[in-house]
Amino acid sequence: MQKIKTLLKNLGPGLLFASMAIGTSHLVLSTKAGAQYGWIMLVPIVLANILKYPFFEFGIRYTNATNKTLIQGYLNRGKGYLWFYALITLVSTFTILAALYLVTSGLLINLFNLTNVSITVVALVLFSFISALLIIGKYVFLEKSLKIVVSILGIALLVTTIVVVFKGKVDEVANFKPTPLFNNAGILFIIGLVGWMPTAVETSSWLSMWTIEKQKLTNKKLNLKEALSEFNFGYIVTAILAFFFMTIGCLSLYGTNTKMSSSAVGFADQLINLFTVHIGEWTTIFVSTAAFATMFSSCMTAHDAIARVSIDVIQKLKSTPITKTEKTKPQSKSYFTLAVIVLTIVNLAVIIFFNSNMGKVVALATFVSFIVAPVVGYMNLKNVMSNDVAKEDRPKKWLQLLTYAGILFLSLFAIYYCYIEIIA
Repeated sequence: MQKIKTLLKNLGPGLLFASMAIGTSHLVLSTKAGAQYGWIMLVPIVLANILKYPFFEFGIRYTNATNKTLIQGYLNRGKGYLWFYALITLVSTFTILAALYLVTSGLLINLFNLTNVSITVVALVLFSFISALLIIGKYVFLEKSLKIVVSILGIALLVTTIVVVFKGKVDEVANFKPTPLFNNAGILFIIGLVGWMPTAVETSSWLSMWTIEKQKLTNKKLNLKEALSEFNFGYIVTAILAFFFMTIGCLSLYGTNTKMSSSAVGFADQLINLFTVHIGEWTTIFVSTAAFATMFSSCMTAHDAIARVSIDVIQKLKSTPITKTEKTKPQSKSYFTLAVIVLTIVNLAVIIFFNSNMGKVVALATFVSFIVAPVVGYMNLKNVMSNDVAKEDRPKKWLQLLTYAGILFLSLFAIYYCYIEIIA
């Protein structure tokens, strides 16, 4: 019992990771995976969560051992590493937030029946509201509020999944034909799913940023075992919720020949209506709450993290590698406020440009995340195996081997993707 109390008290970066990860990859891609391909999609979901685990774990390990962010580690390895990560951050700035806010806006329109309101207007309201929360409340509010949001999400999703399981699988239509998995379209879908399952590998630096912020606010540093336990709790939660969403899609839609809409509003309508038809109207409140809480928490964490990372990258591109005795330069509050506002303007412009087509934005974001994932994974491994980290704090042999397996796994998929798009 004491260990559980300590774990809950220490919740911070791991909690934020869970909140951020259970967004588009879970609500959209996991649900769609079950709905279109059935239980077979459990295999890539499990493999992605296992083989990508070290990449994120290193974000906690490196920062806990060095009191520096992964981004500082990239700079210490060489400025080329930092420039590469800066390019990834730039792409993320124009895709990830826009995708998250699009889906969330669609769910909000459905939840409150705002059919006469443009999705762009709803997105603007969401951007403004979340920006104000981040600027005023900062990390303290983010962490405390997400403990409530994630609790609501977990309860609502658990109830929904249990109801779906007891209700049983939806009857297959007479002319049902399973969607082919091992063709170009199927492989491309797996690439998108794995690219963002549990989330993009480049977000590992977000964990290290939150760890630094948590230490600064609490004036307390967890030992490595405590820090990893807190992260592992959040990571396991994300994996379980991915399974829940896939189960919902599989039992409620697989076999009905339903095509999932690429429109944010259309997808939200399908997601909510399938429960009304399959289970009953009384489940709508649980489904709507779970879906909206999922995406709202993802928007908050991603907006906060990209703002912090963008500032850190820009600051470090102007600097030189620091010594072990120097500390990471604290971020100015005014810089954070400016970054939050700029991200709002940029991503709202992206939403307008893509004409609210969720599919195009998500496809671009997942493609970039997938292609760069093995490179970022290798960069993280270089950080934790460097002289920055004491030998006793470096990953064990089994974790190093799992890292290489993950890099190989993602690299093979990336090569195959390039083959399909460029050569074939």
